[in-house]
Amino acid sequence: MVTAAAAAVWAVVVWALSLAVGRYCIVDAFWGPGFVVTGVASAAVCGWSQLSLLQLILLGAVVIWAVRLGLHLSIRILGDPHEDRRYAAIRDRNQPGFRWKSLFLVFLLQAFIMWFVSLPVLAALGRVSATHHLIPAIIGFLLWLTGLFFESVGDWQLAAFRARPENRDQVLQTGLWRLTRHPNYFGDFCIWWGLWLLAISCGAPLWTVLSPAAMAFFLMRVSGVPMLERDIAERRPGYAEYVRRTSAFFPWPPRS
Repeated sequence: MVTAAAAAVWAVVVWALSLAVGRYCIVDAFWGPGFVVTGVASAAVCGWSQLSLLQLILLGAVVIWAVRLGLHLSIRILGDPHEDRRYAAIRDRNQPGFRWKSLFLVFLLQAFIMWFVSLPVLAALGRVSATHHLIPAIIGFLLWLTGLFFESVGDWQLAAFRARPENRDQVLQTGLWRLTRHPNYFGDFCIWWGLWLLAISCGAPLWTVLSPAAMAFFLMRVSGVPMLERDIAERRPGYAEYVRRTSAFFPWPPRS
């Protein structure tokens, strides 16, 4: 399949770049743009002239999300010369020869997840769709906008908080972070459910619901909230109290 091959090639290119710069965490910065690569590949197979306005809106929504996320993570990575602790832990557990193992354990694995998550978009862009369903498209677009707001504003609030030296080792508890401990993850959740609704409105099959469901599972149970909060209470005083008061994922007024 062309899109799977595009994802694999993208992973190999980013892996080679990581070896050149000596940091595996750059894979995060290329995560979003990878969806653009597979989306463009799918659209090219179908034929650009065959795409409907709604299909172009779907692809545009992916591009906007991907560019914002890629720029945000690139700035964060460039501003910190140290390897991300998550990838440092994976590296330390898989010695010797991690530089070669990382191609499979990190880069190709993420490429497969990226490809699987993007299946609704790829299915929608890879077909000539004569029938469009406006109600799921409108709901999906509004959900995508909500997700983009939570992800963008949440990232901006956290970056501004961390930029102040007096906030070192402190816990952000204002703005969107007052309503949920992970507004950016909640935003990502909304974005992918919104994109799925847009995709099925373009003719993507209903079984592709597995893709946003998998993304939700990873965010809430695997690589999102659990991994980030594994030891954060030990590193940041007051985080345990923040956990007690604040919803882990879905926005909700804090408990007293």
